[in-house]
Amino acid sequence: MIALMRYGTGVPFKRLEQLQEGFGIPLPASTQWDIVEKAAKPAHPVYKEMIRQAAQGDLFHNDDTTMKILEGANEDERKGTFTTGMLCVTGEKKIALFVTGHHHAGENLADLLRKRRKDLDQPIQMCDALSRNAPGGFPVLLANCLAHARRNFIDMAENFPEECRYVIKLLAGVYENDAKAKQMTALERLEHHKAHSAPLMEDLREWMNKQFDGKYVEPNSGLGKAFTYMLKHWDPLTLFLRAPGAPLDNNAVERSLKMAIRHRKNSLFFRTQHGAYIGDIFMSLIHTCHLSRANPFDYLVALQKHAHDVFKNPKDWLPWNYEAAVAALPL
Repeated sequence: MIALMRYGTGVPFKRLEQLQEGFGIPLPASTQWDIVEKAAKPAHPVYKEMIRQAAQGDLFHNDDTTMKILEGANEDERKGTFTTGMLCVTGEKKIALFVTGHHHAGENLADLLRKRRKDLDQPIQMCDALSRNAPGGFPVLLANCLAHARRNFIDMAENFPEECRYVIKLLAGVYENDAKAKQMTALERLEHHKAHSAPLMEDLREWMNKQFDGKYVEPNSGLGKAFTYMLKHWDPLTLFLRAPGAPLDNNAVERSLKMAIRHRKNSLFFRTQHGAYIGDIFMSLIHTCHLSRANPFDYLVALQKHAHDVFKNPKDWLPWNYEAAVAALPL
């Protein structure tokens, strides 16, 4: 429960200490940390197994957010620290991974892809267009976030209402088509987008080029920069028209990162790199439970109760299959 409160909902140890004091049950922040660190031991092999299985995924979402670690960086490390969120999709399974340290999202994704089997096809990577999100040296089918491109027009809507309304309406049609394809297979969804979304996107590209060619928009204006962003990244923004299973946006991992952002807003920092690693383990397990529709409290309790079996076969104690492992245990 302490781990769920701290890493699942962002309640700092100090606030929990005050709450417990109100109940007449002293629970100092240092004692809470000792409890959480001990509870992470049976979770550690499961976290490693999740990383191994995630590396074999078909689709990777990644992004990062700033995070503070009080201990200083080594001289050979960059000063900034970040929490990277990676959402890995393999078949019907979704695995959330959090990694906190001095590496950017692309570097952490590259570390994950090093564990990928060589015989697998290139995965799809969904991210925004920042270069630091790219896993240098690893071939991927790059998809960029359409929601990021749309956001540029939302920001300019007050200054250029008619133009932004036109773009937003076309993109709304694409999202409506995607909503209709939710129950389709990946190939059926691809054909659906080719038939209904490709004409919308092509109309949008032709219209933006005409705005530039006719000098109806200044390239250095806010609207011109929004056009330039879309045209420059057109191929990765429209991968959903060419690759089965390619998503429209990176919203899934941005929702995941809210856990880390909530922690940053409430607890402000991790004290040590080791403390950040413990947080990564629990945030990864808790959010993967949510994605798997598993109860995170029941799951973490099961890991504690059956730690011996977890260490022997961590692949049987993942959020989406641990109930079968519990049921198979002798009475």
